[in-house]
Amino acid sequence: MRSLLLLGLLLTATQAAAFEFRGTTGKPERGTQRDEIQKNVPEDMIKQQRKQLLKAAAGVGYGPQSPRDITQWEGSNIRAQTPAPLSYSMDLCNIHLHRNAEHKGPQFNNYAGTGDGKGNYTGYRYSGSLSKEELAPLQRQKDLAKKHDIEPGDTIEIHAVFSTADVKPGQTLAACENHAVINPQLRVEAFVAVLVNDHRAADLGKLTKSGIKDGHYQPLHPPFRPEESVTYLGSTTGTGYNTKPSEYQVTWHVHTKVIKINIASVLKWLESNDYEEHRLHGVRNLVINPELLSEIKAEDQKQ
Repeated sequence: MRSLLLLGLLLTATQAAAFEFRGTTGKPERGTQRDEIQKNVPEDMIKQQRKQLLKAAAGVGYGPQSPRDITQWEGSNIRAQTPAPLSYSMDLCNIHLHRNAEHKGPQFNNYAGTGDGKGNYTGYRYSGSLSKEELAPLQRQKDLAKKHDIEPGDTIEIHAVFSTADVKPGQTLAACENHAVINPQLRVEAFVAVLVNDHRAADLGKLTKSGIKDGHYQPLHPPFRPEESVTYLGSTTGTGYNTKPSEYQVTWHVHTKVIKINIASVLKWLESNDYEEHRLHGVRNLVINPELLSEIKAEDQKQ
């Protein structure tokens, strides 16, 4: 049961399409999966989901929730929660991708719309600008891009999940626990990327390659920059938590700077990776109610 519930942490990161693109404006190609899905349900539906979430949490004692706007540090949820250790002293247990960013931040604040009301094609997009060359349509991998419904200019949020249990990288978040520790502390290193048609951009395969480092499974080439991040106490996410709170506690370390990743490397990764992740996950609605958010504290930024 717990392993199934842990799957809720599979967060989202969605896409931004572009031909007339300035960061995240512009229209996607016709005939793709994103055109077939019901997008942009009425905003009232999302408001209603937020009301249901607040009602379900009232008087029960749930801890702070995720995702959130990391530029807004206010929060009034005071449920006790101990920060997880730093990621280098934990074991990497899973990496997965979200279509668009689940969090809202300085460089990813372009709202993708309400999506289908179930967490698909919503979230936040890269708010910077890209060159024509970076946005050039794919030629050699056109069919593969259509299969995964991604294109240059799209945004993803990458979650590297760490556990205090003695585990190794594996499939789903069930890999973050073992029979010896069924309630491990979890930390997520989250960073947002924009996909570009440029072989000189970062390679997702290299960024997610893992190995043993000082006795722990770690990413060997992480793009993490502690000085460009926000640490806060929150929860697992996932589209199943739009109308009910998550029961699990997570320490989040969200990196504020968007990195550019070669879209070809993402397509290759989705076809084959150590985590058996072959799709982009949806996103949970941004949590905005202060009583469902922790206060982001200056002293926690050293964590």
